[in-house]
Amino acid sequence: MPPRLVLASASPFRRALLENAGLTFEIEPAQIDERVIEQTLDGLTAEDVASVLAEAKAQDVSGRNSGALVIGSDQTLSLDGEIFHKTGTMEEARRRLLQLSGRTHHLNSAIVLAQDGETIWRHVSVAGMTMRNLDPGFIGRHLSNVGDRALSSVGAYQFEGEGIQLFQRFEGDYFTIIGLPMLPLLAKLRELQAIDG
Repeated sequence: MPPRLVLASASPFRRALLENAGLTFEIEPAQIDERVIEQTLDGLTAEDVASVLAEAKAQDVSGRNSGALVIGSDQTLSLDGEIFHKTGTMEEARRRLLQLSGRTHHLNSAIVLAQDGETIWRHVSVAGMTMRNLDPGFIGRHLSNVGDRALSSVGAYQFEGEGIQLFQRFEGDYFTIIGLPMLPLLAKLRELQAIDG
């Protein structure tokens, strides 16, 4: 009998990706303080930070769900070697979009599978995101339209929504951009016989 699948995330976008793929799973958000963990990660790459945070989430939930296969995930945004976090205010979101305007940043999406407190698999996918040159007035109108949703992602945009209008091009896959690289995840779940394959 395949193990229970548990998603260690409150993200509605990650939940929708798994639901759309036809998976049966439970949701139990991890109870960790990401900022506290990040303070111990000086010198790590953006990919490694995402992987460590995804593992912390998976391990946290795995410890409370004996036998379950727990999916932990995290995403970081990097630009010129700097790692960015979610913005807390609309003014910070405005400044973030101005900073990203006309430049290419990277979204680093990590997945970790844990079972009974043991990490059994990890993966990181990277997408390159090139924003078009954005007029400050347009940024203001865009943020007014999307409202507080801009504060729910590290880039202050939702690529799957109106945020698509901010971009000139991207390299990588859609699932990495949304924050859960589905094809590697599904392949590993089939290999583990956790889903039909």
